[in-house]
Amino acid sequence: MNGLKNVYQVGAQCLRRMKLDEEMAMKQVQANVCVTMEMVKDALDQLRGAVMIVYPMGLPPYDPIRMEFENKEDLSGIQAGLQIIDESEAQMWWAAKELKRTQKLSDYVGKNEKTKIIVKLQQKGQGAPAREPVISNEEQKQMMLYYYKRQEELKKLEENDDDSCLDSTWADNTALKKHFHGVKDIKWRPR
Repeated sequence: MNGLKNVYQVGAQCLRRMKLDEEMAMKQVQANVCVTMEMVKDALDQLRGAVMIVYPMGLPPYDPIRMEFENKEDLSGIQAGLQIIDESEAQMWWAAKELKRTQKLSDYVGKNEKTKIIVKLQQKGQGAPAREPVISNEEQKQMMLYYYKRQEELKKLEENDDDSCLDSTWADNTALKKHFHGVKDIKWRPR
């Protein structure tokens, strides 16, 4: 019976609570409130409470959520395990420069408090991380679509570039002058 779901309709209550918490988190982001360890512990306690409400008999010992709550999660052999970097093996990089632990951040960025930087973590010995692309994938797709359409338009215009109409009488730019001088159809060659 371990891990059986609660028969009561508490899912809607938990979902409503999670939506309220999400709105609060967005308000904190907009207000530039820094996340503290107390806030993280409080969020984990709320998740534990929600899981206890939904699963009153408890989760089975192999469940990843239970293992995470008990801090026993084994990530070896899965993709998430590759993303974990030990603190002693981590390097911080910004603008293709390694940020040394002995120096202050203001030595690299300056004393402007409104400066926003994006720092990437990398394991020691791997060098600088790859640069971010200048344009996103969606923008690149839009540009490729635009240039493909433009190329197709140019091909159609090139096919329609027929110059045979320039030999007709209405396309002659001296036709009006010839008409007033009365020299409309004069041929210089013998017939």
